[in-house]
Amino acid sequence: MLGPAAPALGWVPAPRYLLRRQRILPALEGISPGPVLEIGPGAGMLLQELHARGFQCHALETSAEARDLIHQLCVASDRAIQVHAVASEHWRERFPLVMAFEVLEHIEDDAGALAQWARWLAPGGTLLLSVPAHPRQWNAADVWAGHYRRYERRGLVERVTASGLRVEHVECIGFPLGNLTERLQARGFQRRIDATGETGAREANNDRSGIDRSALLKWYPLLRSWPGRLALRGAFAVQWATRGLPFGNGYLLGARKPA
Repeated sequence: MLGPAAPALGWVPAPRYLLRRQRILPALEGISPGPVLEIGPGAGMLLQELHARGFQCHALETSAEARDLIHQLCVASDRAIQVHAVASEHWRERFPLVMAFEVLEHIEDDAGALAQWARWLAPGGTLLLSVPAHPRQWNAADVWAGHYRRYERRGLVERVTASGLRVEHVECIGFPLGNLTERLQARGFQRRIDATGETGAREANNDRSGIDRSALLKWYPLLRSWPGRLALRGAFAVQWATRGLPFGNGYLLGARKPA
C-alpha cells in the first residue's frame, strides 16, 4: 500500500504521492515491460517499482540533489536506473512509455515540452502525466514551488492533443485527502511568505519539490500504523469513486501516439 521508502535517507512517501501512485499503477498494468523514461522523477521510487516489473528505466532529472538521491537509493535497493541530467539526441521515438508526474506545471512553455515528449515516444507508445487541477485552487504552495499554472480538464486535453497524441483517459485525483493536505501545506508556505516576504527561488524550489520530505518524516510512523493504513485505504476508495468528478486537486492523463 505504501510502496518503497527510505527514511534513513530522508525520503518517505507523501499522502499526495500515494494517492497518485494508487491510480498510476493500475494504468500501467496493460503496458508490457520495456524502455521507460520518467521526466522529473524526484527520488525515482516509481521507477524502482517498474524496474522490479522488468522495465528498463531511464530518468531525466535536472536537479543534482535528486540525481544524487536516486543514485543512493539504487545502491541501497540494488536496482539500476539510468539517470540523465540532459536529454539525448538519440531519444527520438525511443520509448514505448514516457511519464511525467507533477512536472508540466513547472515548465513555462508547456506546449513545447509536450511536443518534445511526444517526439520521444515510440509509435503506438503511451504518455502518462499528472498536473495540479483547477486554477481557482491556486495557493501559496504553487507560488513557492514555482508553478506557472494549474490546469482545467479541457485545456489540458487540448494541449496534449495539439502535440499529436490521442488522449485516451483523464481522471481527477486526490479527493478528499489530497485537497486537505495541499491546503495544510499551503498554509505553512503562506505563513512563511507573510513572515519573510519571500516567494521562493523558482529553480531552487523546483529542484527540491520532488524530494524534500523533511516535514513528513515524523508523521511516517503514524501513516504506517494500522489506523493510518485504514484511513489511507478509505481515502483510496473515495478517490476511486469520485475520479470522474471535478472534485480532486489533480488530473491524471493517459495519451497514445499514433502507430
